[in-house]
Amino acid sequence: MKITLAQLNYHIGNFDGNLSQMKEAIEKAKEDQSDLICFSELSTCGYPPRDFLEFRDFIHQSMNVIQSLCEQSFDIAIVVGAPTVNPEIEGKDLYNSAFFLYGGKVQHIAHKALLPNYDIFDEYRYFEPNKKFKTVEFKGKKIAITICEDIWNLGNNNPMYTIVPMDEMMKENPDFILNLSASPFSATHAKERIEVIRANVLKYKIPMFYCNSFGSQTDVIFDGGSIVMSPDGLTYDEMPFFEKCQRNYDLDQVCEGGKSNELPKEEVSLIYQALVLGIKDYFSKLNLKTALLGLSGGIDSALTCVLATHALGKENIKVLLMPSQYSSEGSVVDARDLAEKLGISYEIIAIEDIFKTYSHVLDPFFSGMPQNITEENIQARIRGMLLMAFSNKFGSILLNTTNKSEMAVGYGTLYGDLCGGLAVLADVYKTQVYELSHYINRNEEIIPQNSISKPPSAELRPGQKDSDSLPDYSILDKILYQYIELEKGPNEIIDQGFDRDIVLRSCRLVNKAEFKRYQSPPVLRVSSKSFGLGRRMPIEGKYLV
Repeated sequence: MKITLAQLNYHIGNFDGNLSQMKEAIEKAKEDQSDLICFSELSTCGYPPRDFLEFRDFIHQSMNVIQSLCEQSFDIAIVVGAPTVNPEIEGKDLYNSAFFLYGGKVQHIAHKALLPNYDIFDEYRYFEPNKKFKTVEFKGKKIAITICEDIWNLGNNNPMYTIVPMDEMMKENPDFILNLSASPFSATHAKERIEVIRANVLKYKIPMFYCNSFGSQTDVIFDGGSIVMSPDGLTYDEMPFFEKCQRNYDLDQVCEGGKSNELPKEEVSLIYQALVLGIKDYFSKLNLKTALLGLSGGIDSALTCVLATHALGKENIKVLLMPSQYSSEGSVVDARDLAEKLGISYEIIAIEDIFKTYSHVLDPFFSGMPQNITEENIQARIRGMLLMAFSNKFGSILLNTTNKSEMAVGYGTLYGDLCGGLAVLADVYKTQVYELSHYINRNEEIIPQNSISKPPSAELRPGQKDSDSLPDYSILDKILYQYIELEKGPNEIIDQGFDRDIVLRSCRLVNKAEFKRYQSPPVLRVSSKSFGLGRRMPIEGKYLV
């Protein structure tokens, strides 16, 4: 049997576009004389469709895609993910399903049993979990069809679930496993995923064909990396990350095993690719073209600028340099050098006179009061106003350049530097910003070395440095990682040897800044716990305040 995996980039609700690319893949598979082609989870409608699933018309259009694919299935079997209506009176209205199409009709429907309800996932909001399991027979082979999370409860050791789908289907002695996935990217997930697949094939002694999607859906990025694994636990093949790919496999050869073809998984490279794809898809799927950002001469805006240029092309990027009376000459030079190095359009608009106008207007009300963060925020908001004016006038989307460390502790100004349509680095800690910048400069200097080496500063008052207000990032980021990603309480972090006062202050800053994050742009997710849907915290909570 010849099996094709199609790793495609789906667009939520774009039924015609999703169908078109699946038809193209099917024609190619037929030319290659494949017996079966497999697409990924909810590929008819795109993943995650979220509350679109509550629209009957949305489900109807998804089923129209299934009917159209049936017409393509006379010469080849097609396995495709789609939502289906639950015919029972009790339970949720829908199933998350995989259709097996052949001979012009639906031969079998497999429903997802394990519905993730953690982090960014909320499938139990919409779907009924499957409780009945049956393999499908095709050309003398029995196929166990699973959907994403269904393979992640090996040994029934996950307290969220009470059943192991593959244990149930092994009673019918399947010859191989098909898994349709929409597995979101995080920097460490690719390694975890391949080990879960390996554990399955070693337990059940049959190969697995794992088909993942790639592409970005606003904040959630999918990396592809579809896998074919032999019964001996060796990776027969692993598809590339973050790109369209379609490959054919001979089942008998896969069963023989004896080869390993795993791709290298350097975290900094994967994060770079994920961010570039996230920007690219955000613009293409919203039918947008040009991006705008403020270029300060600092490392965060420099990195964002490079990523956006790589994603959209230099002709689609415009930057504003907005020096204040506190900006160093070196910062302006570094920003201009980067813009010229990348070949992007830039304008210089000094904000000192605008700031003086604001100060003059406010002097009667602020008379006798010392300058403080108010004046700093006014400068940040002047820059935000100028950027939004250019965004509105020229139809460019403003990219936010705030990193995760700053976003975590509230080191940013609402309606100022927190403006934007997309937060590119808000799931990248400051220490990772340095790693990414060195990665970009690995072959030649693109980001000016001075932007990397100088102490980080907002340059909103004389001699200002981030370290005046925050712990050193090398310490802060470790504490934030424990508190945000690993969800460790302050005492648990202190017990690891961190300074008690720094830990308590850092965690309190995170909690107090929640109201800012509620008003910030969507964040490209590259970690296991990003700000947004994956981390739902109350604004007015008293914990640690």
